[in-house]
Formats: sequence, C-alpha cells, structure tokens
Amino acid sequence: MSENPLVNLRGKEVVLLKGGRVIDPKNGIDEVRDVAIKNGKILAVEKRIDAAAAEKVIDVSTLIVTPGVVDIHTHLFATTWLPDAWAGEKSVLPDGFSFRSGTTTMVDAGSAGRRTFEIFRTTVIERAKTRVFALVNIASYGMINDMIEQYPEDFDPKATAEMALKHKDVVVGIKSAHYWRPDWTSMQRAMEAGEAAGLPVMVDFGYFRKERPYWELVTKVLRPGDISTHCFRGPVPIVRSDGGLYRYLFEARDKGVLFDLGHGGGSFLFRNALPAIRGGFYPDSISTDLHTDSMNAGMMDMPTTMSKCLVMGMSLYDVIAHSTHIPAQMIGHPELGHLSVGAPADIAIWRLLEGRFGYKDSHGGRLYGDKRLLCEMTLKDGCVVWDLNARDAVDYEMLGQTYGIREGEFLIPPP
Repeated sequence: MSENPLVNLRGKEVVLLKGGRVIDPKNGIDEVRDVAIKNGKILAVEKRIDAAAAEKVIDVSTLIVTPGVVDIHTHLFATTWLPDAWAGEKSVLPDGFSFRSGTTTMVDAGSAGRRTFEIFRTTVIERAKTRVFALVNIASYGMINDMIEQYPEDFDPKATAEMALKHKDVVVGIKSAHYWRPDWTSMQRAMEAGEAAGLPVMVDFGYFRKERPYWELVTKVLRPGDISTHCFRGPVPIVRSDGGLYRYLFEARDKGVLFDLGHGGGSFLFRNALPAIRGGFYPDSISTDLHTDSMNAGMMDMPTTMSKCLVMGMSLYDVIAHSTHIPAQMIGHPELGHLSVGAPADIAIWRLLEGRFGYKDSHGGRLYGDKRLLCEMTLKDGCVVWDLNARDAVDYEMLGQTYGIREGEFLIPPP
C-alpha cells in the first residue's frame, strides 16, 4: 500500500479527509484511514496520504467517515401544496432535510402515481441537489389520501410500468400502500407492474386484515428483491408468546424478501424492534419515512433512527451497512453507498456521542441509550454541503480586509 498515492497530483484540486475512522462495509474497512477526493470521485482510501499532496486538507480525526446515507423511504412531493396529503403538505423538499442528516440519496416512496409522476420529476427531482430516486405508486394519482388508493379499476399495471420505464433513470420500483380491502389486488397489480418494468415492489401493508395476513404477504406473495416496509409496525407479528421470534420472518428473508424499517409517524415500536434486533432479525434497510408528521415526532431524522438501531444492539458497522451499501443495492444502484476508488464522493462524517439519551418510538414508548450519532459534515459528489463546525472554513482573520467584497464593490467608510 502506497504511503503517498497523490504525490504526482499536488495542486490539482485534491481534497483530503485526514485521520478519521473510516467505516466502509462494502470494502470491509473499519479503521483509521485518509480519504482523497478529486473531481467529485473517491481518489484513494489509504492508511496514510501525505497532506502536502492535497490542495485542501480537512481534519476529521476523532470523527467517523462513512459513505453518504441512502434513505429509501421518504416523501418529497411537496409541490402540489395539497392540504393534509402525503403528496402535498405532508411531504418535504429534500434539500432542507438531507445533507444535515448525512443523507446524500433519498427515495420517494410512492408519493406520485403514473398520472402525477412527471410533475413530481419536474418540480422536485430535477431541482434538488440531493440525489433523488422514486417509486411509482400503483394508484395513479399517488398518495393524495388513503381513500384514493382503494380503487382497483385505477390500478393499471401496464400504464404504470410504461411510466416507470420512461423514467428508468430515476424510478427504482413500484409502490403499493394503505390498501384496506380484504383482497390482495393492490399488491398483485403492483407486482404485475414490477414484473413488466423489471423493478422491485415496496409494500406498505396499510390496513392489516385477517383475510390477508402479513406472514402470507412476505412468505407467499412477495418475490425475491421485493420490500416490505414498516417491518416493526405494531400489527406485524414479531414475538411469539414464549418470547422467541416467529420463524416466518427468517423464512421470508431466506426467500429473498427484504425488510425496510420505515420509521414514520406511526410505524415503529420498540416493543417489536428491540426483541427483533436482539434476536438477530435486523432490518435490511434503515430508513425514516420522512414527512412533516414524523420529523416533528419520535422519528426526527436519519441520525436519530440510526442511533435507535445502535442502542438496540446493532453494531456501528452494521448500522452503517444497513444505511448505505445495502439499501443502495436494494434500489439497484450499487455504484452508491461505498467509498471504492472511482465511486461518487458521497460522504457523511459523524461524531459518536456518549452519555444518556432518550429515544421515542411512534406511539410514545421510550428507550434510553448511551450513544447518539451526530452528523458533523456531509459531502455530495465531493462538495461540502453540510458543515456543522466549520471544518471546511478558514479563520476569518487570515482572509484579510477585503474578503466578502466582490470585484467592483467598494468599502466606503462613513465621514
């Protein structure tokens, strides 16, 4: 391993993150390393890189350096301004909530359907600095309200697949959500669209009915690669009367079905999550289900959600893996979620706080833990987009009297 792989690149816009604990699960790294960035890509990850080889050096010693977070369950279609709607005022615009939480990639989980997706793309996806992907809802108007997702005559697999394929650069799956009828129509039509488009399906089981039990969804209905979100929701059967975990969970996982945490405003209970994690049943993806209700309640943000998994018993290495590399694979974008040479330089830098911290689930349950993740800095495509403690800045006294004054402007003192 070279001690100075950048010796020939001095002065050519190389940024060096120096001395952080790098956790990169895809590459099996968990140790102190330096990370070099050039032209928005990872240039090198080495045990030692000479600081003189870089144009800019950012000291990240005592901090944790990871790939940028990939949050695969958010709601971002805020531009309809519809009151009390997931595809409206309950959604958030991505840039206001992504970078400050270490998140560089967000997936909108079906806020838009085939009739509204192109508006969503134009007004949100193409305007965001955050990397945004989306699931297309099988209900053609998306998540205006739960009622509009109940009409089977509106579930058109062919048209939904066509819309997904038309926008295959940003569409990563099909969504079925909030269905309350006793049949499987919403899920089945979503899977037909997924088959036609070659995409996975994410199911928010919505209203649990005895005619279509959850265990049957994940063991018999969903295909390998399909995703069950809200896996720690209250009605999900997790713990048997004897305290063990139901075997169907592991059978579904062995089949290839994936489980997304999807915290949200009402879909995460410590009563389910704690025994599941302690019993070895981790969520494949840690995600927020970010919207205006959840962000102002127990969920709060991605660092808080990750911290809950940490204090419930997942190792920091596993928490990072299930927030970066694994979810990137789940949405078919394996180029993201890791720090391999040549990969996009999407990076989150964390401080791991120790103390006594209280965490709240979606229904007022509290759990105390001794750790909490705090996002200190985020880089997207090599650019610093969040900097909590000004590590990317220069002492103002070193900048001289003319800094902050543009060419052609003059500082005119009073008489």
